[in-house]
Amino acid sequence: MVDLPHSFNPGCIMGEGLIYLNGIDGVTGQYLVSPMSAAEAVTAVRSRPQDSWLVSWLRRIRDVLLRPFVGLPLDVNPTDVSRAGWGVVFAAETPLGMRDALEPLIAHRRRHVPPDRCKVLKYKAGESIKDWLQRHGIATGNVVPTKIPYYLLLVGSPESIPFDFQYLLDIEYAIGRLSFDRPDLYRRYAESVVDYETSAAVPNTREIVYWGTRHDADRATQMSADHLITPLYCGAPGALGEEGQRAIAEALGYRARCLRGPDASKANLTEVLQAPGDAPRPALLFTASHGLGWPCGHKDQIPAQGALLCQDWSGFGSVQPSHYLAASDVADDARLLGLVAFHFACYGAGTPAFDNFLTDRGQGAVSIAKRPFVAALPQRLLSHPQGSALAVLGHVERAWGYSIMPPGVGPQLVPFRNCIGRILGGEPVGHATKDFSEKYAALSAALADQLDETKPGPRPKDEEVAWSWIERNDAQNYIILGDPAVRLRVDLLH
Repeated sequence: MVDLPHSFNPGCIMGEGLIYLNGIDGVTGQYLVSPMSAAEAVTAVRSRPQDSWLVSWLRRIRDVLLRPFVGLPLDVNPTDVSRAGWGVVFAAETPLGMRDALEPLIAHRRRHVPPDRCKVLKYKAGESIKDWLQRHGIATGNVVPTKIPYYLLLVGSPESIPFDFQYLLDIEYAIGRLSFDRPDLYRRYAESVVDYETSAAVPNTREIVYWGTRHDADRATQMSADHLITPLYCGAPGALGEEGQRAIAEALGYRARCLRGPDASKANLTEVLQAPGDAPRPALLFTASHGLGWPCGHKDQIPAQGALLCQDWSGFGSVQPSHYLAASDVADDARLLGLVAFHFACYGAGTPAFDNFLTDRGQGAVSIAKRPFVAALPQRLLSHPQGSALAVLGHVERAWGYSIMPPGVGPQLVPFRNCIGRILGGEPVGHATKDFSEKYAALSAALADQLDETKPGPRPKDEEVAWSWIERNDAQNYIILGDPAVRLRVDLLH
């Protein structure tokens, strides 16, 4: 059983005037970004001009997302892929070999989704979300499956289909992405999904595994261990007169294991991924840790950016390969078929070319990588030779852990609880992240209001703007890697 959380006062963050960001530099062993003050955060916010069309769209769309059918016709349940529709979006320059490699999955979907709402679509280089929707005859706030299906799989690197396009499309649609360097890796994933969805039995058990590090003198992982991993695993007591929250696994009839703090070792995480033979394999793995980042152009950036820093880490000042789990640590005999993984870690899903949030005063955007890329660890999980994971949920850029516990209130875990609950309940993973999309749209619109100097009334304090910015950033960059229409076969889990 996991130990109870240590005390934590969120007010002390702003009381010290500092905001701590997740992520450890793989070279120096220090934070990727030094803790910043609220004033510095507000300067970063104000340094980025707002797109007036995007702001007005987000204001409109936040209301649409609160509807039960998220812009779909009233007779279309968003969890019914055959009615909501499924499509694949290729970049215009996608090689024919990569298209052919995905044909097993496309053909499989065509057998279950009517022709008028099962589509192969194209993304043209440089298209904005507005241009792409208009080219298909769609206005924002309306999802018409016969024009653009609700479930969309983007195929290609973020160079060919930008991350920004994925973030914005994901607000109204259920979006996933596959990005590999070789056609055979696409085929591995396609065949694995078909195998999982058509077999008479599945290899997973009715179990969720939580894995979360907790390092001394590191507020980021102390917060994620105590106020994310622990309440997700144990549930949370209610305040006076309020009903508490049951553990998600208990509420849905799943078993649960929690590897937290000293138990969050590399060996234990490896064992979960590489369960031998007929050993039980979980249906869902949820991890919370630092993700590693490397300087732009460093030899380890592509293979190890977003690698999961384990409890084995000796602390600030040094990082060794034995301290983290990277793609190269997932052996060929790992047992991953049917797994859904959620990695709460910086760069756990991918890395943009430029910092999404920080600027170098007077010089503009800060370069992070020579090109944007999808993280190697989820690529490995989704193209494993013994059968692929179904999907990996993670963060592009840094994950802002403190945003789940704003000052003056307890942990705000509804998006995480609902996402996990929907996945364990058998809903498609693309719809399971709906709460993050709603939160991003709502917080973006609210932040735009705070930054609007033409609005009457008193100006918000720096601390208020900083926290709105952090919460918005944290919600923005969660993405799904894999087909958004995949789901756990809960009727066969044992």
